[in-house]
Amino acid sequence: MLPDPNDAVLDAEALLRLAREHVSNKGCARCAALRCPGWEALSATADESSLRRVGSLRPPGDQEPTLDEYHPNGTSYWSPQAPIAPAFHPYNRCELWACVGCGRPFLRYTEYGGYYVEPRIRELRMELIASV
Repeated sequence: MLPDPNDAVLDAEALLRLAREHVSNKGCARCAALRCPGWEALSATADESSLRRVGSLRPPGDQEPTLDEYHPNGTSYWSPQAPIAPAFHPYNRCELWACVGCGRPFLRYTEYGGYYVEPRIRELRMELIASV
């Protein structure tokens, strides 16, 4: 989904600001089932009304952001320790959402495979945000 041109476009600095606000916040019952340190498939039974859209990480006007990933320490896409690098895949295709109850931020994007479409979610963790 292409971002609404009126939405905020978020870079690493903006993500850091938002993540800092929720470092000590343990979350709430509304988003407890959505919290995951690495990418996970968004369950079909997840209550999406518990989240509100904050903005997009997709570069404005870029119809095909890079598929290159950023893993300087040997992590992989699925690793809970994988860096969150907005200029790289899959973050450059993400939107940022927040819990309507406590404000905890989550990254979301949709993986389009050959035979499937899978919405994915990952908790925004301040210590993993990379400005590269």
